[in-house]
Amino acid sequence: MATAFVTGASRGIGKAIALSLADAGYDLAVSARTVQPGEIRDNALTVHHTDSRPLPGSLAETAAEVEARGREALIVPCDLTDRASVEAAARRLLDTWGGVDVIVHNGRYIGPGIMDVFLDTPLEAYEKMFEAHCIAPVILTRALLPAMLARGGGAVVTITSGAAWLVPPAPAGQGGWGLAYAVGKASGNPLVGVLHTEYAGRGLRVFNVEPGFVATERNEISVRDYGRELVGAAPPSAIGATVRWLLDSPDADSLLGTTIEAQDLCRARELHPAW
Repeated sequence: MATAFVTGASRGIGKAIALSLADAGYDLAVSARTVQPGEIRDNALTVHHTDSRPLPGSLAETAAEVEARGREALIVPCDLTDRASVEAAARRLLDTWGGVDVIVHNGRYIGPGIMDVFLDTPLEAYEKMFEAHCIAPVILTRALLPAMLARGGGAVVTITSGAAWLVPPAPAGQGGWGLAYAVGKASGNPLVGVLHTEYAGRGLRVFNVEPGFVATERNEISVRDYGRELVGAAPPSAIGATVRWLLDSPDADSLLGTTIEAQDLCRARELHPAW
């Protein structure tokens, strides 16, 4: 049976991807920091305040929903900014399942720098972003790719962001984003292109997926905190449906190695009729 590993799967886009793949018959390894509901940590996006409000969602809840679909769920706690934690996650997958068929790099660093303007952004924020968006995916892919190739191929998907290449429409916290977040997302983009160039001939399918503005639990809270409304956002399940199509449809072959605008593809292919 096919297996998939999704980081950042306690809520939002990662959870939606995990559930969509479970619906398609995949067993899921789900990873994040939040294992149980109600766990408290600082979720602030700026240096100007702390935010200890627990966020909705947990790995335990995602795993339960995967199992309710008749699939196996493996909980793999992981902090993407901690290399030892990332390496331990890879070992857990290899020891338990012998590897996976699909890796979805969705997890990200949450902390100061995401919504801080340039002069307020601490240098440590850039380091954290780079660890989570570049180094962690590299560690995981290096560890899991050999077994994947030995089985004849697999897939790697990176959830990217237009923040990596777009000019912000406004300052951070006023409709835009911080430079640290943009740098972090940009640092994760090249992995897919390199993997495509080097391993497409060995059965590896790779995509960057740009989800656009999505109505995740975290975005709903953040938008409200900044006095804005969540208008025109896609449901996370639409992104999940798009990733599932990319992984399983032969029609996606022409998109291999590219960056996909998920919402455009979802609408064009009518992958999520309820949206």
